[in-house]
Amino acid sequence: MIIQVQQEDFDVAEVNRKMLGGRSDVGAIATFIGLVRDLPGTSLQAMTLEHYPGMTEKSLQTIVAEAEQRWDITDCAVIHRVGELKPADQIVMVSVLSAHRKAAFSACEFIMDYLKAKAPFWKKETDAQGGNWVEAKNSDDLAKKRW
Repeated sequence: MIIQVQQEDFDVAEVNRKMLGGRSDVGAIATFIGLVRDLPGTSLQAMTLEHYPGMTEKSLQTIVAEAEQRWDITDCAVIHRVGELKPADQIVMVSVLSAHRKAAFSACEFIMDYLKAKAPFWKKETDAQGGNWVEAKNSDDLAKKRW
């Protein structure tokens, strides 16, 4: 399992290769990459992500452990960036290895839904008018509840 909170960008193929290694029992890799986006009608200059060191990693480990109880997962990586990011930068990677695609897809979506709703990250969006802290979204809580 790879759980990392970092400022540096990540290489998706490298992370998946590291997890896969020489394994021959993996039939599926489901990977989600979240990017900083500039919504229509806005002029996002940067997004700053903050977290609570130690607590954040523990929260991510707990989310992955719950996914492992629900699905037959071979391995998993969750990498989340913090600090100042620009539009189109990678923010988060969730990658799940499994013998079967259904388990990989489901576990990947579950981890991402729970990460959005439960992991202690705070986002500040900055545009030409200044910066604003982003409030939690009801849609994230609803996504988590469906599991």
